[in-house]
Amino acid sequence: MIDHAHDLASVRDATDRLLTAVAKLDNASVTEPSRLPGWSRGHVLAHLARNADALVNVLRGRPMYVSGEARDADIERDAPRPLDVQLADVRDSAARFQEAGAAPADWSRTVELRNGVTDTASRVPFRRWVEVELHHVDLGIGYELEDVPEEFTEREIAFLADRFTGHPDVPPTQLTDGTRVWTTGRVGEAFSVTVTGSPADLLGWLAGRRDGSTLRVGNGGLPELPPL
Repeated sequence: MIDHAHDLASVRDATDRLLTAVAKLDNASVTEPSRLPGWSRGHVLAHLARNADALVNVLRGRPMYVSGEARDADIERDAPRPLDVQLADVRDSAARFQEAGAAPADWSRTVELRNGVTDTASRVPFRRWVEVELHHVDLGIGYELEDVPEEFTEREIAFLADRFTGHPDVPPTQLTDGTRVWTTGRVGEAFSVTVTGSPADLLGWLAGRRDGSTLRVGNGGLPELPPL
C-alpha cells in the first residue's frame, strides 16, 4: 500500500533541502546551465514551481497542463527571474501542493497526468517527490544521487524498472545492487542481461541521469532505454 501521507512529508523534507541549497546561490548562478541540456538552473526551478501547480490540478480533477505548448511557454517565461523570485515561487507552489494533499479525498481514485497517463491519486505525492529529488540533482549544485534518501532510491528504481517492463525494445533484464534484484524489459522470455551496480548508478541510468558506464553488464551489452 502506498502511504500518501508519508510521501507528502517526504516531499516537504526534500523541498526544504532544495530551498536551503538554492538559497546559497546568487542571481548569476541561476542563469548558468543546469545538467539538463538546454536548461539553465532557472528553467529547472521554474519547472519545479509549475509542476507543483500542475499536480494540484491533477489532485483537483483538472487537466495537468492546458497543453504541452503552454507548459513549455510557462517555463521559458519564468526561467529568467532573479533568485528571490524563484525561491518564493518554489516555496509558495510547494505549499499549495501540500494544501491540496492535506484535503480529504479518495486516494484510491484514478487521476490523469500528462499525455493520457493515469495513476492512482495516492501515487501523486511520490511523483512529486521524484521531481524534487531528481531536479535537485539536475541543478548541479553539490547534491548527487548518492545523497538522496535510501528509501527514495529503492522505490524509484522499482518504479522505473516497472515502467520499462513489457517494453518491446528493452531485452529481459535483471538489475541488482548485489543485495536486491529488480526486473525489467520484455516479458515471457528468459532474462538475457544482468546489470549490476550501486543503487545510485542504477537509478542514474534508469532515470537518464548517467550513461551506465560504471555498471557491470553480463550476457550482452547495456540495454538502450527509451526516453522517459
